[in-house]
Amino acid sequence: MRDLTYPPVIVTAKTLFKLLGMRFQMSGTEHIPRSGGAVLAANHIGYVDFIFDGLAAQPSGRLVRFMAKKEAFEHPVSGPLMRSFHHIPVDRANGESSFRQAVDYARSGEVVGIFPEATISRSMEIKELKTGAVRIAAEAEVPLIPLVTWGTQLLKTKDHPSDLWGRGKTIALHVGAPLTVTGEDPVAETEQLREAMTALLDKAITEYPIAPEGQWWAPARYGGLAPTPEEAARLDAEEKAARAARRSAPGG
Repeated sequence: MRDLTYPPVIVTAKTLFKLLGMRFQMSGTEHIPRSGGAVLAANHIGYVDFIFDGLAAQPSGRLVRFMAKKEAFEHPVSGPLMRSFHHIPVDRANGESSFRQAVDYARSGEVVGIFPEATISRSMEIKELKTGAVRIAAEAEVPLIPLVTWGTQLLKTKDHPSDLWGRGKTIALHVGAPLTVTGEDPVAETEQLREAMTALLDKAITEYPIAPEGQWWAPARYGGLAPTPEEAARLDAEEKAARAARRSAPGG
């Protein structure tokens, strides 16, 4: 693929991160192959996750093609940029096209990035995962690589004010060992992925320079103030119902 915009945007982003005094904790980046296809499955805790997730592939010299909701491709500003990066639009009402495109990308040697939780985790825990990451990796016959990002929720996430330009933030990126999946039991293999991501999340939280106790952005099981997974599920259901009501309202 020809990448005229992706590399210079990465350079610009790295410069901005330096100006903002950002610090990075990284581990396991050697697990991302220097060549050949792979599926990179990442957790989802903030609106800017994908901006940072791609940095985990930089030590291997790879560019990640992220699967993202199609609305981002329809925006007059972000749309041309997303297409120039060769990201993959996802229509949640009909995901077959994006699934096939992701498989084709991975088979042709690209690293495909996917958020198997589908939506941002209000609990900051690893939510129940969709099976798409496993099925794409299995059909493309490429490794499935778990990735956990931590710290991006401090920049912009659900239910909290944004702090995109705050200085001195630490962003953690931890990559796990590749998983070999067959797709014969995608539910069981997805649970293996979830376990691997949960272990990486625990590593990220315990090694983070700010203790989680009493922090709004940390899971309840670590003494944080984020909603429990059960509370987060209730909030997600309420949000989904409210969106559906708006769509069905006259003029919605």
